[in-house]
Formats: sequence, C-alpha cells, structure tokens
Amino acid sequence: MDSKVLPAGLPFSAYTRQGELLFLSGMLGHKPQRAELVEGGVAAQTRQALAHIDTLLCAQGLSLDNVLKAVIYLTDLQDWETVNGVWREYFKPPYPARSAVAVSALMLNASIEIEVIASTTAV
Repeated sequence: MDSKVLPAGLPFSAYTRQGELLFLSGMLGHKPQRAELVEGGVAAQTRQALAHIDTLLCAQGLSLDNVLKAVIYLTDLQDWETVNGVWREYFKPPYPARSAVAVSALMLNASIEIEVIASTTAV
C-alpha cells in the first residue's frame, strides 16, 4: 500500500480494490506518515485529508474526478459550511454523492474524517 500517507504499523490498508471500485479507508487531516494532526482547525484538516485521498488515488493512476461517493464524519456539525467551502476547492459539479455523519470523537482528536469510493474507470 501507499506508505506516503499513513503512519507505519497500522492494522489496516489505505485502500482495497474490488473490480472497478477502489475503497479508501477514512482519512484524517494528519501530517503525512505521522500520527499528528495538521494545525489550522477543520479547514486545514479537511484540506489535508483530501490531499491524502488525492495522493492515494494518483498512486493508482486516478484523480479526485474518479470519486463516486464520500462519507464525511464530523465531530461538530457547526463545521459543515467550512467543510463545504473546502470541498468546492477540490471538487466541481457534478459533485460526488456524499453523506455526513456527526460523531462524538475521532482518532487523534480530529475534527473530520473522510472516506471515499472511487471508480477505476473513467467517470
């Protein structure tokens, strides 16, 4: 798997492939290869999580344009508009399908976690 994103020794894969679909594990806004969040709050964490997703997709010859579906986990739903603003920096219409879930806590005390499903064929 791609060692440019996740810290070493975690008991899961950054992604798995099934047929024409690529399932990415949830990505936090952590520094590459480190179990430490980037500074700057939810906007910076969202940008970093999306950068990790982009890195993993690029390693498979894909891009954010291949994302079909995303699930966003937020510890504070008040951050929704901030996340939407950052989302628009990375995705253009037609946007991927997306769900949002409020959670009480995330690993590393993160504000956001994003997981995606991407198509390995042209979208």
